[in-house]
Amino acid sequence: MADSSFDVVSKVDRQEIDNALNQAAKEIATRFDFKNVGASIAWSGDKIEMVASSEDRVKAVLDVFRDKLVRRGISLKALDAGEPRLSGKDHHITASMQDGITQENAKKVAKIIRDEGPKGVRAQIQGDELRVSAKKKDDLQEVIALLKGQELDFAIQFTNYR
Repeated sequence: MADSSFDVVSKVDRQEIDNALNQAAKEIATRFDFKNVGASIAWSGDKIEMVASSEDRVKAVLDVFRDKLVRRGISLKALDAGEPRLSGKDHHITASMQDGITQENAKKVAKIIRDEGPKGVRAQIQGDELRVSAKKKDDLQEVIALLKGQELDFAIQFTNYR
């Protein structure tokens, strides 16, 4: 009998991020507390640029965007937002979305599986994902439950369960 397996990935749906950004931009354009502060949010290449005339307003723009991401089912662990910085008269925050598991994070997850997971479960790093395989599907379900219970500083999803 062939081994069962699944992949641990950290992927975000670009379309969902775009939808969340458009919803946030619409809300910022219509909300009373954002009137006359020059608040905006938009793509700048593959980064997200937030602008407002004061530091607390640009942080409020970031909060609106975070709220929209959560409502669209995107983990906030995938959002990497910088600190507000002054540029001319405006305050800016540049944010990016983390996509893929880094080698360092993949090694952390593999170590957790090795140390705390059931015996006979193997974890292999394959590019920006981690393949977990075992003889029994019950062992794989134990590993999924184990990883969901961990406090990781990056978002993970489970795909290709077979």
